Amino acid sequence: MVVAKKSINFIAVLVLALFSISSYGDDAQHKPGNKVDTAEEINEYIAHHLKDSHDFHFYTHNESGTHYSFPLPVIVWTSNGLKTFMSSEFHHDDAGKVIVNKDDTKLVKLHSKIYELESGASSINFDEDHHATNAHKVLDFSITKSVFGMLLTGILMLLGFGALARGYKKGKTIPKGFSRVLEPLVIYVRDEIAKPNIGEKKYRKFMGFLLTVFFFIWILNLLGLTPLGFNVTGQIAVTACLALFTVVIYMFSGTKDFWAHTLWMPGVPYILRPILAVIELVGFVIIKPFSLLIRLFANITAGHFVVMSLIALTITLKASFGPVVSTGMSLALSLFIMVIEILVAFLQAFIFTMLSSLFIGMAVEEHDDHH
Repeated sequence: MVVAKKSINFIAVLVLALFSISSYGDDAQHKPGNKVDTAEEINEYIAHHLKDSHDFHFYTHNESGTHYSFPLPVIVWTSNGLKTFMSSEFHHDDAGKVIVNKDDTKLVKLHSKIYELESGASSINFDEDHHATNAHKVLDFSITKSVFGMLLTGILMLLGFGALARGYKKGKTIPKGFSRVLEPLVIYVRDEIAKPNIGEKKYRKFMGFLLTVFFFIWILNLLGLTPLGFNVTGQIAVTACLALFTVVIYMFSGTKDFWAHTLWMPGVPYILRPILAVIELVGFVIIKPFSLLIRLFANITAGHFVVMSLIALTITLKASFGPVVSTGMSLALSLFIMVIEILVAFLQAFIFTMLSSLFIGMAVEEHDDHH
């Protein structure tokens, strides 16, 4: 418990030292106070929440239109080299109206993407499809909400498992503090996921990856249930990267028997073996990782959408049932779905880890031809 408290204090001090909450006036694209009170505005707000962002937007003062936000570092590679600044310089603008000038390099933010204006341009122009015509994208290495969430999760995992490892190193048979929460989960992943799917002889080799994936996804899913607006595992680039790690591991860990059965399947007519080899390769390289990434992405995104839609019932049902009834209905349904989402957060981490171990087990399995 002492380690956990020290870890929390350390992270809090680190965050406060690196970043500060900034406030700035409302931009022209929003009405005063940035109120959301129509179905179209609610859908737009939910869609914006599901996307990644360069800052954490906490609160907007309804009267003054002042935004209170947690800025994050913007790190971009432009035609004039590397440029760094805080996201607060965009003043919460997402329509390309605020220009940030860094050493004669003009940068704008459009739909959460950063563009560099062409030489001589004083504003961004659009075609009939609302695409920028006088600006081009830059290489964006910024610390966005998703990146911040992954870094925070990595720090929490290092602190938690570091404390657990130090306890074992000192010969403590019974872990203390937060390690008591981690140990049963580690044993669960080992006994219920790794051993049954990979086998007693080879599971240890892959335990590091399976534990990392399980706790990484689980913690990120739990962070997504906080008011901070994390939706890391709802970003398809993140889930695709996790699935790619699984593919690389089971493709490079495949035994001779695995590749022999995949590329030249015994026991079938020779004329069919090339066809089956193509089907098997497509399954291992495309279909299996696609099932991993799309399942995690779709379930987490759908969960966020449902929770925010239920919260929005306070607004959409106010005219029909009044503010008290609509707020009560919204609160009750939201709390119910949030409980379900806590279960889903664990379930999706379990499913991703289970399928990854299953695919790895298929690759490292020793086949007996006489069966």
